[in-house]
Amino acid sequence: MSPVRRCSRTACGRSAVMTLTYVYADQTAVLGPLATYAEPHAYDLCETHSERLSAPRGWDVLRLAQPAPPGPTNDDLLALADAVREAGRPAPVQRSLPEEETGRETTRRGHLRVLSTDH
Repeated sequence: MSPVRRCSRTACGRSAVMTLTYVYADQTAVLGPLATYAEPHAYDLCETHSERLSAPRGWDVLRLAQPAPPGPTNDDLLALADAVREAGRPAPVQRSLPEEETGRETTRRGHLRVLSTDH
C-alpha cells in the first residue's frame, strides 16, 4: 500500500484528502475525512475535487467536518526553544594554563608565541 493515496479522478495526480461514499437507499453522497484504507466502493478525492463535488439531482451531499491537522504540542515547542537557546550560546573559550604548557618560549611575534618542546 502506498503511503500517499492519489485522487480517484481521471488524470488528477494530487494527493487525496477526502473520501466519498454513497448511500444509495437514502440517495446521499457522504464526503468525509480520508478513510484509513482504500475501499473499492469509495472514491478518494483531492482538495480541489472534493470542493467541486456535486451529486445527481434529488441526492443530498453530506460534508463531514475535516479534522484539524495535529499541531505541535507544548513539549515540542519547549524542546525547539531549548535547542535554539543552546545553539545561540557562545562556545566556552578553551585556554591552556601556563602550568599546562609543556614547551618553552623561543620566539615572540606580536601577540603570538613560538613554543619548543626541546629541553
